[in-house]
Amino acid sequence: MRWNAAGIAACGIAVSLGVAGCTLSTSSTATSPTRSSSPWTAPSASASSGSSGSGSLGAARSGTTPRTLAQVAAGSVDLVSEQGLQGTEAAGTGIVLTSDGMVLTNNHVINGATSLSAVDIGNGRTYSASVIGYDRSHDLALVRLHGASGLQTLSLAAGTHVSVGDAVTALGNAGGRGGQPSQAAGSVTALDQRITATDEGSGSSEQLSGLIQVDAQIQAGDSGGPLVNAQGQVIGIDTAASVGYQFQSAPTEGFAIPATQAQATAEAIAAGHASSSVHIGATAWLGVGVGTANQYSATNGAAVVQVVPDSPADHLGLIAGDVITSVDGASVPDPNTLTALLGQHHPGDTVTLGWTDAGGQAQTARVVLGTGPAG
Repeated sequence: MRWNAAGIAACGIAVSLGVAGCTLSTSSTATSPTRSSSPWTAPSASASSGSSGSGSLGAARSGTTPRTLAQVAAGSVDLVSEQGLQGTEAAGTGIVLTSDGMVLTNNHVINGATSLSAVDIGNGRTYSASVIGYDRSHDLALVRLHGASGLQTLSLAAGTHVSVGDAVTALGNAGGRGGQPSQAAGSVTALDQRITATDEGSGSSEQLSGLIQVDAQIQAGDSGGPLVNAQGQVIGIDTAASVGYQFQSAPTEGFAIPATQAQATAEAIAAGHASSSVHIGATAWLGVGVGTANQYSATNGAAVVQVVPDSPADHLGLIAGDVITSVDGASVPDPNTLTALLGQHHPGDTVTLGWTDAGGQAQTARVVLGTGPAG
């Protein structure tokens, strides 16, 4: 089980120990990939050195100097997420968008984090980090490296045409080994793909759509890294393919979030524009581990499986076997809905929680939400 704001046991595509496995449902196919840990040169590479100045955040600009993939790698970071409530650690990758340390990664990389650190590939330094905001529905998050300056950056090639058959390379912290990013070469096999990631422990699921499918051997730890085309442009953000997932089709399928979507989400978070999908700032926390109710109870809702000691849920008196059925009058038919409703709040907010206790009695009470793990 994994703990997050609502307590949903969420899938982790980053390298993580002690996390329940996940299943990815997709109808796509894949071919044989190759992976290398040695730097090589991409033809006419054009990943640019960005800045924290004016203009679109991390947007690609024309007239940039060709670069090797080693230089592209210098605009990335290895991320380490300490998940204190689980007693685990997860590793992923991030793309440096501004020279003062604004980094784009996957939400699942930072999900459940009680502390974050990053090693910048360009200068080799380690920075503490914090989450600026995230978008669960698009699996993206923006992170700030504290005390960073003069970092090498990457630009997102939003709007760049991508076709089936295009050669690509996925860079990332494969296996959580750290150091120079490894590179997985392949090609685009499909566009506008939809996947459903289901947690085998809780039954909760998330859908991602509009994805680029590749046959590059994207591995656990690559999540959040750049997917680069033959011109060295960052056309996507590596997001799925992991030893933590069991694919229902070919085991080497990989998926990436298109740069256009990544750009839009990054700009919204950086500007502080919260929405139904974008959360800005710290995560509100109830402090329960939940699963799908029909696994544990005849009542529809989010079944409480565990309660974190000294959490808001603990103070409220929730116990394993209770089923959360509403938040501020809005129905909670499943764990995903509970996460979405709590995601509209921030630490210190007061909500009215409805639940059915283990004895079958309906209960309601007001509770002040705490500060929880990221994502």
